[in-house]
Amino acid sequence: MDKFYNQLIENNKKWVAEKLSEDAQFFEKLKNGQKPPLLWIGCSDSRVPANEITGTKPGEVFVTRNIANMVVHSDMSMLSVLDYAVNVLEVQHIIVCGHYGCGGVRAAMSNQQLGLIDNWLRHIKDVYKMHAKELDAISDAHERENRFVEVNVQEQVHDLSKTATVQNAWSNGKNLHVHGWVYDIGNGIVKDLDVSFSDNSKLENVYQFELAQ
Repeated sequence: MDKFYNQLIENNKKWVAEKLSEDAQFFEKLKNGQKPPLLWIGCSDSRVPANEITGTKPGEVFVTRNIANMVVHSDMSMLSVLDYAVNVLEVQHIIVCGHYGCGGVRAAMSNQQLGLIDNWLRHIKDVYKMHAKELDAISDAHERENRFVEVNVQEQVHDLSKTATVQNAWSNGKNLHVHGWVYDIGNGIVKDLDVSFSDNSKLENVYQFELAQ
């Protein structure tokens, strides 16, 4: 059998042994249920593991991932995860985390046809259109891509905050905070984009800005 595959099984055994050596009740505690304080909406990129980046343990982060960390209002998988996280698990924080060097963002900046993924990239391309004036003014291609990563996260945070699940949570007085981050694969550092919402007060300003555009 494939060497890499076999190594996965061995790695699991080692991991179990390590956890039990640290806490003999580790798995007994886990099987009793989960109460994570955080929902992570991230990119599917294999280099962006939520738990390792945040230094959190199993049971502390509820995760959903897709190409380019998008919040698409027709994505029933993401919406179901969101509803479960907010209304059942009662998370207090939701982080939308993008990353520099995102293949989905880069693909959305090109005019190449890539197949089925083109349907998903359409949503990302729409974000570029919204910020085309700013992005097109950046002459350096690398800087333009990095900025596109940032504005994409910002737009996803805005869209997330407008979902019925989040809106109802705030209307019902739930302590729920939405944040936007960008992870730098090159140095491991997270950048807080300072685009956070905990109610509709700041979000109303975003609505007004969009209407003015």
